[in-house]
Amino acid sequence: MEYMPGYQNLTVWKESLSLAKRIVMVADSFPRQHQYEVASQMRRAAVSIMSNLAEGSRKGRKEEAQYVRITLGSAAELESQIILCRELGFANSEIWNELLRTIDRISRQL
Repeated sequence: MEYMPGYQNLTVWKESLSLAKRIVMVADSFPRQHQYEVASQMRRAAVSIMSNLAEGSRKGRKEEAQYVRITLGSAAELESQIILCRELGFANSEIWNELLRTIDRISRQL
């Protein structure tokens, strides 16, 4: 049987993992000149969401609440970056809209 830490059983963590994987795949398709600034920033924000959920789950209740606030900040950062990419036409608008819905769902769970 595979070991799974408690946070990996959380629906919100599973959704944030899925979101991070999709962001990495979409960001890899950006024009070369935007790979560093925009794509890299998006990858970091997406990974930050799932990472802070994991780290916060290992702390006490007070610290866990602080990590949730940090996670919400990362979600807002990623949301802003997605809106920029949608406006710049880096991918199909439906892809961006679906990612925005996912961020909204994750934020509501937090």
